Amino acid sequence: MNGTSFQSDIRYWLRQGNTVNHLLFWNIIVFLALNILRLVDIISQSGIFNWVYDQVALHASPSVFITKPWGIISYMFAHVGVLHILFNMLNLFWFGNIFREMLGNQRVLPVYLLGGIAGGLIYMGCYFLFVQNVDAVMIGASASVMCLLVAAATQVPNYEIGLMFIGSIKLKWLALALVVIGIITMFDGNFGGVMSHLGGAALGFVYIKLLQNGTDLARPLIWLFSPGQRTRVQPAAKKFKPKKSPLKVVKKAEENPQSRLDQLLDKINEKGYNSLSAEEKAWLEKMSKEK
Repeated sequence: MNGTSFQSDIRYWLRQGNTVNHLLFWNIIVFLALNILRLVDIISQSGIFNWVYDQVALHASPSVFITKPWGIISYMFAHVGVLHILFNMLNLFWFGNIFREMLGNQRVLPVYLLGGIAGGLIYMGCYFLFVQNVDAVMIGASASVMCLLVAAATQVPNYEIGLMFIGSIKLKWLALALVVIGIITMFDGNFGGVMSHLGGAALGFVYIKLLQNGTDLARPLIWLFSPGQRTRVQPAAKKFKPKKSPLKVVKKAEENPQSRLDQLLDKINEKGYNSLSAEEKAWLEKMSKEK
């Protein structure tokens, strides 16, 4: 067996330009790191796990949070329980890629972060209003994943996915079921955690509704994470004056459909299918039928 094959597979997986893959990778790395520290702590009784856990978790008490403000970001990448990370990463893989396909790769990380921040603020708000003077901590990507799920379901509500033992189900019904389950179980001992999930879900719904009306809440983060777009200046449109017949120019462009197909696929990967014009969608549909 080639000893470097696993490393090569990981590099290839990360070089695909899929932000969902990167989110999966870092969540798993943090999970492994925390559990290795927990094992070391059990053996050495050094207390290092508790210290690190306290640093990466989100604290509900404002007086503690202000000393560890990075927790509003780090908590959404941290897991300790196996079932916790398994459930979240499966949902991130499935629904994150649906979101990416429909709305573009550049929006995945910004919306993941916005959902986690919204869920974290709701969590802190619940403890501040109902359980004052008590600190509690939270970790996990649930609010971020719920944000991506509900955003995808709001954008393409009739998108069908296959579930084991259930069969095909529309995305809107799956999202609604998870939200209802959260509401029903919020008083079963995890009120703040469930409220954070619902906060992420609400952000996903609001984000799509605003986006459909022309307002992209993720635009500042897209700008921040895409340095190449900051200095990109759109050239002024120039009037095209063909030296030969325009019919020949059009014919020449149509002779290489593969080039145009590659361009449209790149556009879908970066900005989502809905970024295509009606003419581009019709051309893609025509090409798929011909093949």
